[in-house]
Amino acid sequence: MILSIDTCLGASSVAVFDGERVLAARSESMTRGHQERIGIIAREAAAEAGITFTDLDRIGVTVGPGSFTGLRVGLAFAKGLATALSIPCVGVTTLEALAFGVDGFVAAVLDARMGQVYIQVFADRVALMAPDALGVGEAAARLAELYSGGPATLIGSGAPLLADVLSGARVLTPAAPDPVAIAKLAAARPAPSHSPRPLYLRAPYATLPAASL
Repeated sequence: MILSIDTCLGASSVAVFDGERVLAARSESMTRGHQERIGIIAREAAAEAGITFTDLDRIGVTVGPGSFTGLRVGLAFAKGLATALSIPCVGVTTLEALAFGVDGFVAAVLDARMGQVYIQVFADRVALMAPDALGVGEAAARLAELYSGGPATLIGSGAPLLADVLSGARVLTPAAPDPVAIAKLAAARPAPSHSPRPLYLRAPYATLPAASL
C-alpha cells in the first residue's frame, strides 16, 4: 500500500494505491498553505481508502523541481511519516511525474521564471536528458535537437513558452502532477538506501543581506 504526496507546485495532492487499484486520490489547488493542508488531505484520503497510516508499505513524494518552500513541506511530511512507520520513502521528480503515462515524444516543462524553464525530455517513456534549468532559448534549441518526429506533447506550466518549437505538438498545462502517477512511479522502484533529497536545479532567489561594515 502506497501513499503519494506532492506539494511542489500549485497544489497539495495525495493518492492511496495498493499496487493494482487507486483507492483514493485528492488534490487541492493552492500556491500557499501546503503545510497547513497536506496532513489533513492525507488523513482524509486514508479514511476514504478505508486504511490507516499503519497499513502503508511505502511513501512516494515529489522532490522537485518546484517551489523551494513547497517541496520542502512535502518532503518533511513524507520523511517524518515514513520514519515513524519504519517504511521506505521514495523520491520522484515533478518532471517525470508530469510525463508519466504519455506516449511518444514528451517534454515536461516548468516555468522557472526569470527567463528560465525546468525541462526534461522523454521518448516512449525513456529519458533523453537529465532534468535541467535552461534559458527559454536554450531549452528551445535542446528540444529541437532531440525531436526526431512523430506525435509530441509539451506538458507543464512552461509548455506554452516552447509551443512554437514543435508545430502541432499537444500542449497541456496541469497545475501539478497527478498523485496517482507519483504513486505508480514510487511503486515500481526498489526501496532506496537513503531518504530522498530535494532536487534543486538552481539556487533560490533570496539571499542573506550583506554584513554591516
